[in-house]
Amino acid sequence: MGIFSKLPWKKETDLILALDIGTEIVKALIFRVDQEKKNGVVIGVGRVPQKIGNMQSGAVSDISGVIESSREAIILAKEKAGVKRVEKSIIGIAGELVKGTTTTVHYERVDSSLRMGIAELRTIVEKVQQKAFERIKKQLAWETGQDDIDVKLINAAIVDVRIDGYRVSNPINFQGKDVSMSVFNAYAPMIHLGALQTIADELDLDLLSIAAEPYAVARSIEVPDMMDFNAIFIDIGGGTTDIAVVRNGGLEGTKMFALGGRAFTKHLMQEFNLSFEIAEKMKVDYTNGQLSSEDTSFVNQLFADDCRVWLGGVELSLLEFAETDMLPSRIFLCGGGSALPEIKQALLSSEWWEKTLPFSKQPQVGFLQPQNITRIVDTTGELTNPQDITPVGLAHLALLDYNEEEKMLASILHRSIESIEKQ
Repeated sequence: MGIFSKLPWKKETDLILALDIGTEIVKALIFRVDQEKKNGVVIGVGRVPQKIGNMQSGAVSDISGVIESSREAIILAKEKAGVKRVEKSIIGIAGELVKGTTTTVHYERVDSSLRMGIAELRTIVEKVQQKAFERIKKQLAWETGQDDIDVKLINAAIVDVRIDGYRVSNPINFQGKDVSMSVFNAYAPMIHLGALQTIADELDLDLLSIAAEPYAVARSIEVPDMMDFNAIFIDIGGGTTDIAVVRNGGLEGTKMFALGGRAFTKHLMQEFNLSFEIAEKMKVDYTNGQLSSEDTSFVNQLFADDCRVWLGGVELSLLEFAETDMLPSRIFLCGGGSALPEIKQALLSSEWWEKTLPFSKQPQVGFLQPQNITRIVDTTGELTNPQDITPVGLAHLALLDYNEEEKMLASILHRSIESIEKQ
């Protein structure tokens, strides 16, 4: 669930902007909320390339440049949607310092015969959130060498609740002695959040939420029996690769590393002495099978080396999730970089899944398509491939706030972390 405390779902014509500020492309998606069907109807899409210096490792490095590109993308989306103004927005955030992790706390109740109320649930959640907050602070301090990094919760979801060993979706009114609760939290440094807030202010947007992009992607899939759903999501952008692991329907954690499609483009630049723009076009032509056979063979060998380096980053990211259980054998790819054929080939290689990581069987690798996101209806015909998943996932995340039970749990999660941050 996303943290949306005051979403004003009042009119059928309410418009929301989903803004994906990618390393290579800014994507703006305008959708109308259909309250009756509880769907998001996409009516406008805008895409504008970023200038090379605007982003670094998935994070904003030139605020003015990003504002310019975002404004162009939003104007384009509004023109296609036939609307003059869209104020409400949800913006995605990525980068190596955006951390997502699941924390579990075991709690023994004083009187097992009493039914659990909201006050007691809030106490348990606060214990989980305090532990998670301290864990994230230590991790960032170790990675950056700075002890005073200011971080803030951007998304939270209760992944698993068990009372005396039995799994429940909502612990309110249950009786029992031993309570185990697992909560997924995504945190981001305030410097990154502040940059996005500045961008939203300059674009005159009412920023409803900032969401960790791998969280939005992983939450976008809904199946009839979510408790049996297990998968790995790999979103390959221009500057980063974002990974999310889902077990038993719950998001266990996210990892990001600074290697994406731009690294492949830069290798072409060096080998052929090309400009970035021409090298990028060459990469796209290679992906689409439009190069000569000689150039195709050369690029294939070149990218095979790059892909081995990229696969090493995936392995390191998944090692932590492999410590407690076998890894899910279903892998969903998305993002512009996933179109490179070497990516899927590397993930299917027997050496990788048999010897390096604990998969119970050969992974099934597929592509996440916009039409797989059931609550988002595209009327534009422009959302056609895996690189469009992130803005669609952001739009989907907004719609999850309809669930009244989730609103209550989200409110408890949000208030608990606010109290921790004030300490």
